Amino acid sequence: MKDLMGMMKQAKAMQEKMQGLQAEIAEVEAQGQSGGGVVTVTLKGAGELVSLSLDPSLLKPEEADILEDLIVAAHAEAKRRLDGLIAEKTQALTAGLQLPGGMKLPF
Repeated sequence: MKDLMGMMKQAKAMQEKMQGLQAEIAEVEAQGQSGGGVVTVTLKGAGELVSLSLDPSLLKPEEADILEDLIVAAHAEAKRRLDGLIAEKTQALTAGLQLPGGMKLPF
C-alpha cells in the first residue's frame, strides 16, 4: 500500500510538471529561413505562425511561385526546429523516468 501511495504522489508530481512543460512549450519560438534569409518565418510552440518577413526584392508579381515555395520552405524549417526544441524540453522533464516501451510524452 505504501508503494501505491508513493506512485500516486509521483503521478501527481509528473502531472504538475507536464502542465508546466505545456505552458513553457506554448511560449517557445523557432525561426526558419529560406532563400538565403530572404524569407523568415517564426512559429510558436503549437505551430502557430507568429510572423512572416519578406525581403522587398521578392515582391515581384512574376515571381509569385518562387515566393510561395520559399515561404513553405521557411515554415518547414521553423517547424523542424520547433519540434526539436519541444523534444529537448520533454526529454529533460522525463529524464530518469521508467516509461514502458513505446510510451511517449507529452500524452
